[in-house]
Amino acid sequence: MAENTNLRPISKDKRIMGLTSYLFLWLGGCVSIGTFALGSGQLEKGLNLTQAFTAMVIGSLLLILCLCLNDQLSYKTGVPYAVQLKSAFGTKGNILPAMLRGVPAIVWYGVQSWLGGSAINQISISLFDYDNTVLFFLLFQLLQIWISTTGFHGLKWLENIGAVVIMASLSYMFYICMTKFGGEIEANLINKEGTWGIPFISAIVAFFGVNVLVMLNVGDYVRELKPGYSTAKRGVVYFLAMVPPTVFMGLIGLMISSATGIANPINAFAKAADNQFLVIITLIFILFAQMTTNLASNVVPPAYALMDAFKIKHKTAVILIGIIAVATCPWLITSDESSAGVDIFVLTYTVFFSPIFAVLMVDYYILHKGKINVEELYDEEGNRKGVNWAAIISIVFGAIIGLFNADISFLTATIPTAIVYYFTMKYLPASKRFREGTIFAADK
Repeated sequence: MAENTNLRPISKDKRIMGLTSYLFLWLGGCVSIGTFALGSGQLEKGLNLTQAFTAMVIGSLLLILCLCLNDQLSYKTGVPYAVQLKSAFGTKGNILPAMLRGVPAIVWYGVQSWLGGSAINQISISLFDYDNTVLFFLLFQLLQIWISTTGFHGLKWLENIGAVVIMASLSYMFYICMTKFGGEIEANLINKEGTWGIPFISAIVAFFGVNVLVMLNVGDYVRELKPGYSTAKRGVVYFLAMVPPTVFMGLIGLMISSATGIANPINAFAKAADNQFLVIITLIFILFAQMTTNLASNVVPPAYALMDAFKIKHKTAVILIGIIAVATCPWLITSDESSAGVDIFVLTYTVFFSPIFAVLMVDYYILHKGKINVEELYDEEGNRKGVNWAAIISIVFGAIIGLFNADISFLTATIPTAIVYYFTMKYLPASKRFREGTIFAADK
């Protein structure tokens, strides 16, 4: 079967994104309605405004550090995440971690699309008194599928527009919070004693984890960035794209919920709004937030995973993903009756993320010392043929540790996974051929 050229390294002269477009890509892709709810949840932890703000910034900075560590190979060589995985997991073993990143994305693609369709429906009701959520959901999904078939060219212009709309909406929502609820915010949050203890640590981990999915497949995006930008410059882009919107959304969620007593920030805004304009601005924000996050974070990873596993074309993959996202029945997933099942689903896949990250970091920085033969990653009959069981064993081990306390699994599972991978690579007989090109190459 012919090789899928979309998975081949992108040469430096073919990359389409400058630093500004790359910034907007990340800004749009990392905006999530869940961050509002995450900010609102800090009320239960007892944090005051200063403590919550500090936790949001520290959590985001930790994620930025991980992004800078994991984007090196793909920026240098142009390979996507699905191919990056082959260095540690093998040409067949990479399917598991690729799907662990891709399958949840398809589910959230459906959920985000349903929320986007619901937002359009609410706008339609406000302006035209027409109510048809299912129709708007399907039309919204068709639009997203069409844009996703254009690849990063379509994604680039969407994110450029979406980023401006999102930041303008967030600024307006923040302004409303401060002017309309300033007294309540001061009484409930600013003058509150709060705590710098375990709840504060938990908040840091929570705001680290809110965008942790993109920590793994950062290579899918940075391979489109034009050459010449240092790690420091890329780090500044990640900072500007992630810290302001994350802090904005987290603080807005915290402030509006503390002022109104309504846990769901979006519902709180809708109820507290004294004019139709604010309601529509909020709904437009939701609409663009769902679309930019979907196309950047929930389409690209599963598309590359399917293209690698089943050798299908990009256009076929994104159309298939869009259809499957509808078939997940997001209207059922978002119902109150499904919340327990969704929690179990999220718990199951998130505990694998830090172990996969740990394996990639040890493989690239310690075992290969930052030098990987890219052509070997595409050689189905070479040293990386099949499955590297050292990597599989390591992520399963790390996931088991993470299950004991999934909320802080990055803190508890990362280092143990790294240690297990190092020693299984050194001593596991089945991984002998994978030691070629590493510091263990002489070990026979």
